[in-house]
Amino acid sequence: MKQILFLLFILFSIFSYAQDVAILKYNGGGDWYANPTAIPNLVEFANKNIKTNISKNPQSVTVGSEDIFNFPLLFMTGHGNVLFSDDEVNNLRNYLISGGFLHISDNYGLDKFIRRELKKVFPTLEFKEIPTNHPIYNQTFKFPNGMPKIHEHDKKPAQGFGLFYQGRLVVFYDYQTDLSDGWEDEIIHNNPKSVREKALKMGANIIEYAFKN
Repeated sequence: MKQILFLLFILFSIFSYAQDVAILKYNGGGDWYANPTAIPNLVEFANKNIKTNISKNPQSVTVGSEDIFNFPLLFMTGHGNVLFSDDEVNNLRNYLISGGFLHISDNYGLDKFIRRELKKVFPTLEFKEIPTNHPIYNQTFKFPNGMPKIHEHDKKPAQGFGLFYQGRLVVFYDYQTDLSDGWEDEIIHNNPKSVREKALKMGANIIEYAFKN
């Protein structure tokens, strides 16, 4: 097992220099493909404002595929059910403990499913709210109050949760905000420019943090 993890770590180290982002495709019936313009718009913003060099045409990768090791950052969203098989659980865990990073954006309705499935990946870990002084809120763009609110659903505050493995943040989960909705083309949600800008800046911070850590 240790030898396998070591080989996976080497594989990840080789490919992480590509600094690309992939959309995570999962089973269970949830719409993993939601917000199709979100990642391309965020990539364009990040390339321009934090000088990344990310491909403008993001790939989709399945949870159980070795292809996830080609990407330092995976993005996941949707409204409905998520279901990881045992093989997918093992693959995602190996990816995350080998240096990978997963950003989950709750597009409303994902919460109970993603909490259940991430418990399979890390049975002993609990989601913790990320404090406002954490580096993810203090990259190129500063968010002294933490997660910005983009969309309103249940009149609850926007929150950013994380899973920490051996002290390292490996999963970042934005909740009650629909952060990725704010990345989409303006015509889709008619968000004001100021709201879209907040969402894009926070998204750029997530990318910057993931690439550095």
